[in-house]
Amino acid sequence: MRLWNGRTAWVISRYQDVKTVLSDERISADTIRYPQMHPGAEQMQVPAFPRMDDPEHARIRLMLTKDFTVKRVEAMRHQVRELVDRFIDEMITKGNSADLVEAFALPVPSLVISLLLGVPYEDHEFFQKHSVTINLPDVTPEEKSQASAALFGFLLELVKRKEREPGDDLISRLIADRVSTGELTREDVAMNGIILLIAGHETTANMIGLGALTLLQNPEQAAVVRDSDDPKVVANAVEELLRYLSIAQDMIWRAAHEDLVIGGQEVKAGDILAINLPSANHDESFLDNAGSLDITRNTRGHLAFGYGIHQCLGQNLARVELTEALPGLLRRLPGLRLAVPLEQVAFRGSMAAFGVHELPVAW
Repeated sequence: MRLWNGRTAWVISRYQDVKTVLSDERISADTIRYPQMHPGAEQMQVPAFPRMDDPEHARIRLMLTKDFTVKRVEAMRHQVRELVDRFIDEMITKGNSADLVEAFALPVPSLVISLLLGVPYEDHEFFQKHSVTINLPDVTPEEKSQASAALFGFLLELVKRKEREPGDDLISRLIADRVSTGELTREDVAMNGIILLIAGHETTANMIGLGALTLLQNPEQAAVVRDSDDPKVVANAVEELLRYLSIAQDMIWRAAHEDLVIGGQEVKAGDILAINLPSANHDESFLDNAGSLDITRNTRGHLAFGYGIHQCLGQNLARVELTEALPGLLRRLPGLRLAVPLEQVAFRGSMAAFGVHELPVAW
């Protein structure tokens, strides 16, 4: 494929090749060393940990991990459930129809990640607006740069405020435990806060909206999610939806440190690799009938959250949100249905995270 700067890149699409590339130490994620991987990389004020290689990547990631462990996010489940019920209550109060994205799919994960990071939720329109701009395919590099700068400035001011007025949140803990010791700068906290803030609401919001639509289009499988009182059944359904939808449709970019062979193809040092997760998750060598949805099958090993050392830090939190949001909708609104013909639903087909712009529903 041809890159934004005219160079070409290898596309990695087979399941096993993707796993190999994402776990090979000879493959780099470092956009500072290889800025050609991503337009505007050279303009980043501070590198973020997903765009680093070990050992620096591991050093910073370890500082963040404890807030995203299974134990930590499971402790938040009750809070997530309350938010799910709260926004469903608001939908019911306002009538018998809504845009599910605006009324539910976007605010639930936005509020969850705001609470975890310590970002005031009253600023959600600001960070959602700039997050969308960063991920839009048809905006100029200058517009993306301006949106990134606005978010960076917002987070940096928040970091300074948290120094004066700490709370029980991730940013406050990083300031107390890491900035005070010199292990991180305020700018490091701000930049990595942007990554967590965008990933924490953008991807999960799209997964809730698209997951709900997919279940509505498959009523027999939706009934399994709605009627089961077994958390394992719901969890398995979510894993299959994650695999089947694979909403992270933007390529994962990597560069080869040295000459190597991938899938029988010689790759030279400095070559750029574009990794296609949806294709890997639909590879028949990984799963029979991979193009179909079956929420009862074992889909362990899917790559919706990536693979290797850069696997999604927030995957445990996303699973908690999805296993509360999707069954919550189906159980509280048993008559939930799409309010327009499917062909009228506007999909986010050209954005980094696949989903729907709006989802008119009724019940």
